[in-house]
Amino acid sequence: MEIDTLKAFLAVAETGSFSHAADRMHLTQPAISKRVAQLEQQLDARLFDRIGRTVRLTEAGNSLVYRANLILQQVEDTERAIRNLNGEVCGQLSLATSHHVGLWRLPSVLSRYIAKYPEVNLDLHFMDSEVAHERIIHGELEMAIITLAPTPHERLIAEPIWRDELVFVCSRAHELATRKNVTINELAEYAAILPDMTTFTGRIVKGMFKDHDLRLEVSMSTNYLETIKMLIGVGLGWSVLPRTMVGDDVVVLDINIEIDLARTLGVIHHVNRTLSNAGEAFIEFLRGDSSYQR
Repeated sequence: MEIDTLKAFLAVAETGSFSHAADRMHLTQPAISKRVAQLEQQLDARLFDRIGRTVRLTEAGNSLVYRANLILQQVEDTERAIRNLNGEVCGQLSLATSHHVGLWRLPSVLSRYIAKYPEVNLDLHFMDSEVAHERIIHGELEMAIITLAPTPHERLIAEPIWRDELVFVCSRAHELATRKNVTINELAEYAAILPDMTTFTGRIVKGMFKDHDLRLEVSMSTNYLETIKMLIGVGLGWSVLPRTMVGDDVVVLDINIEIDLARTLGVIHHVNRTLSNAGEAFIEFLRGDSSYQR
């Protein structure tokens, strides 16, 4: 099987479209169709059902997806291992990062890294931490800089880089803004705007209220902290935000109990994936910016 043919197959499988796959691979649609047809002929099996404009994987196609990804990962891993022998920091570095980390933590690290290693081609993907976590588990990207999962995964190496302190906030016009010694019970009486409860940050807040046997009233959810900050600023509820995001438009609430509310931001990569020299160098830059003792 040719590598480019497998790449074309996976592009169609992931996008659900021959035209979108062609755009992703910078090829024409007939070229993608030809590669898939060659693969189907070679395997003597139909890989996609084409019904109108809908493209769906067949049973054979579903079976091939995992194996095709594994083959490509092994090829890329072999290429990296050989390239690493020359010690040069160059080539492509595929990174995933959350929007918050990418906007608030990475810019200074990236600027220094690019200045020192101009031969590295950064392939940067912005996505939710939970999505990035899964993509690293499946070997689709080299590493991710995200909110670390509360529970370690056996297939991942996770290294903490920053401790992200979280604080309770509301707008200056909110009823809670001028109160002293606000209790968790009082917070529970007001609507909150929080990250979705499927996110790592959402789970942290949900767990805290569960520990106090309180019901959390969430009026609105969004995974973008910048959007939450805007909604809080106009008075739609209270929330929890990283202290680094607190500005003049919101007030940090005076909570009456000691709560060590924080999340850990860090870097993850697959335990069985050989890091490129570019990847190793990037982790060293992250360690230099870390707030954790080593």
